[in-house]
Amino acid sequence: MSAKEPNVLTIVLAGGEGKRLMPLTADRAKPAVPFGGIYRLIDFALSNVVNSGYRKIIVLTQYKSHSLDRHVTKTWRMSTMLGNYVAPIPAQQRVNKNWYLGSADAIFQSLNILDEERPDIVVVVGADHVYRMDFSDMVRQHVETGAGVTVAAIRQPISLADQFGVIEVDDSNPLKIGAFREKPTDAKGLPDAPDEVLASMGNYVFNADVLRHAVTRDHELEGSKHDMGGDIVPAFVAEGGAYVYDFKSNDVPGSTDRDRDYWRDVGTIDSYYDAHMDLIAIHPIFNMYNFDWPILTSYGPYPPAKFVHGVQGRVGEALNSAISPGTVISGARVQGSILSPNVRVHSYATVDDAVIMDGVEIGRNCQVRRAIIDKSVRIPPNTRIGYDQAEDEARGFLVTETGITVIGKGYVFAH
Repeated sequence: MSAKEPNVLTIVLAGGEGKRLMPLTADRAKPAVPFGGIYRLIDFALSNVVNSGYRKIIVLTQYKSHSLDRHVTKTWRMSTMLGNYVAPIPAQQRVNKNWYLGSADAIFQSLNILDEERPDIVVVVGADHVYRMDFSDMVRQHVETGAGVTVAAIRQPISLADQFGVIEVDDSNPLKIGAFREKPTDAKGLPDAPDEVLASMGNYVFNADVLRHAVTRDHELEGSKHDMGGDIVPAFVAEGGAYVYDFKSNDVPGSTDRDRDYWRDVGTIDSYYDAHMDLIAIHPIFNMYNFDWPILTSYGPYPPAKFVHGVQGRVGEALNSAISPGTVISGARVQGSILSPNVRVHSYATVDDAVIMDGVEIGRNCQVRRAIIDKSVRIPPNTRIGYDQAEDEARGFLVTETGITVIGKGYVFAH
């Protein structure tokens, strides 16, 4: 590798189907699911990559990708004059008649991009996690160690090891992966923290030629599931060429001790809901107001949020909440909630501990509690959501074991 800065290409794996997030993924890919009022989940990965200084990015898509492609194309436009781009690339059956058979196969079927771009380093990231990360520090470690692959990992309590792909470090070198085990029940703690393990974050750094060889070999391997975490990384571990990057050492500008190590896999309805609640604590567990490392997006030409009516018993107010542009709270009370753009909450309604997406209208005297309401739902006056599980389920709503009621996109209430 030359002394100059390496040429880095980023591949964002955004083909996730997101079955566990149904009904939010009934009409969109998981990375396109709205989050935090104005964002999509993919905005976090793309913002981290761009803020790290890497601005040649391809986004590999597959399932129900229309809204994802539209969001990336309309929002993520950079200076082509400087060679920067974010390009969504759908599954194309370039190699054979198969769609992507896994994350490794997605990269194998896209090796023509490496031929055209000729990068030194390839950063591979998932598209459906909520976090901040400076990938340039991980790339620096990767180059210094001479690794074939470097896997980003976050520390988790050893009691949760059976929920993650766990990285066990080499006894002689704490940067080297000694074993990669999927959801072990007998995990080995870290040398400097016996009560913790390193869990894979699904983010990787490869030398470009090494990645090419790895996915090509995997393509020809009978019985492989063609998965980056399940097949590619274990092969490197077996050969002694896999290293780990401890997310704890990542120093993002503007981060605080409270949110420095924040990373959430929002793969279930409950984790998606909990991650929203992390945003609106008085001292946020994940701070959206870090302007040194902004989460970038575009939310359209909406005016400021408006709160109207101030007569007794009819006050438009929002407490401990995040209210997006274009929203009008008219004589209603909102508490502990996140409202996306262009939401209308009418008089005498109450919204508590809820996630409300774009274009939702909540009628007069409605009561909404512990709910996720997807786009363009019109809730008739005097309707209760989240108060009676049997009533919610009778309407066809999903209610999780923890009592979160979910209404799918565009649901129409019976008259």
